[in-house]
Amino acid sequence: MKTDSTYRPHPLDARLAELLPPNSLYAVGGRVRDELRADVQRIDLPRKDLDYVVTGIDLDSLREHLRTATRVDLVGASFSVLKVTLDGTTVDVALPRRERSTGAGHREFAIEAGPQVSLEEDLGRRDFRMNMIARALPSGTLVDPFEGEADIRARRIDILRLEAFEEDPLRMLRAAQFAARFDYTLTAQTRGAMSSLAQQIKTVSAERIAEELSKLLVLSQRPSAGLELMRETGLLAELWPELLEGYGVEQNEWHAYDVYYHALATVDAAPPGDLVLRLAALFHDIGKPRTKVGPRFYGHEIVGEGLVRAMLSRLRFANQVVDDVAHLVRQHMYSADPEITDAGVRRFIRRIGTDRLEQLFALRFADATGSGLPRREDGNARFEARVWEEIARKPAFTLRDVAVGGTDVIETMVRKGLAQPGFRGDARVGEALHWVFEQVTDRPERNERSCLLALLDEYFDARLAK
Repeated sequence: MKTDSTYRPHPLDARLAELLPPNSLYAVGGRVRDELRADVQRIDLPRKDLDYVVTGIDLDSLREHLRTATRVDLVGASFSVLKVTLDGTTVDVALPRRERSTGAGHREFAIEAGPQVSLEEDLGRRDFRMNMIARALPSGTLVDPFEGEADIRARRIDILRLEAFEEDPLRMLRAAQFAARFDYTLTAQTRGAMSSLAQQIKTVSAERIAEELSKLLVLSQRPSAGLELMRETGLLAELWPELLEGYGVEQNEWHAYDVYYHALATVDAAPPGDLVLRLAALFHDIGKPRTKVGPRFYGHEIVGEGLVRAMLSRLRFANQVVDDVAHLVRQHMYSADPEITDAGVRRFIRRIGTDRLEQLFALRFADATGSGLPRREDGNARFEARVWEEIARKPAFTLRDVAVGGTDVIETMVRKGLAQPGFRGDARVGEALHWVFEQVTDRPERNERSCLLALLDEYFDARLAK
């Protein structure tokens, strides 16, 4: 143990220490690691969830010591974890544990927790040395039995035991995610273990994989660093082999990179924080290798849409995420003609959807940046300005915005003898509404109820005359 100046006290540290036996409380987890990272990199990092370990007592004693807290819930009986609410803040308080994976994919464990397990054993079961650090409370003294601080100061990721990835193969993805987020390098031991065990990633549940990949894409400034690690160690081939189809596939004179490295440059150019945008940036040209004819890739956005749906669905990303990413991939080749007619602009907005325009424009910008060549004037900025101007005028962009609806169409059909009273509608109602929608798109001033009812009369009169 040693006194450490990087300690950032939290009010709950002292409050919990008052309730527990002396020298039994320790802060663990990402909070301790990030306090050291903040010191090394001279940056201010947001405080992570507060996680604590209490040594030397059993679960019943722990609950008794914490009985004055607002709420104490046992959330992990086999793991001996309590969810404790104190002074309005909820934290995890656990007993030290040792565990051994007994099932494929880290789904089943043999677990032992309690005073018979030392703090050092609890730390040693964790994924990487940089996460095997604790802090004694309330003193703030650092407990670092596996030299995790040295790894943080060297900005490296290292495993303590070669079995770490066998016990939970997801840790291999976590290594790539941490490398990208923190700008750390992997030790030769860590990289070698990942390469030899890459196939085991398929034993991990799809949901856990998707969650780790989402962190890589959303939280990293440069996701490409993690994705390249995945390629070099074989993980990418196991999870998204379609992405590797672009490796070495040359493009035309408008690109400095092959299809694969263009995808990586594009995802780096997309702003972090938006999972849908980052996925669309990574996969926007996923269909190119399968559509290459000479220097062209005809219809690659159509092929790409299908590939994206398959790739994301098999990892069980949320349906809405799948739909949104596939839509952006399908539409990313739109023509940004600043001379397009007003009606053409409105049809473009209808096709994309007002809620997806910002993401599509951001994808176009990232795509151009990811070309690796100087930006050229191609009308994008002027086209986007026209789109936002048209939206500001608030014309009808969906059927919900049209001044008449299905009931009006049905009443018109009954009145003209095209349907019997009590008619509840059929395909003709939808066809009529879409025809009216087109009239409004061409001339927004028509979106008045009386005008549209007159247009409906004309529409059905024309059909009666045939």
